[in-house]
Amino acid sequence: MFANAGVAQYPLLGRVANAVVFLASDDTSYITGTELFVDGGFAQV
Repeated sequence: MFANAGVAQYPLLGRVANAVVFLASDDTSYITGTELFVDGGFAQV
C-alpha cells in the first residue's frame, strides 16, 4: 500500500507526536486554514 507513496514510509507514532507538538507550539501562531498531512506522502498520490 505504501509502495507508491511519495516518501514510502509508514506514519510512525513519533512522527505523529512531533506534528502534535509542533501544532501546540507558538511556532504555529501565524498559520491559519491549512491541513498538515502526517502520512509519509501517501495523501499526495
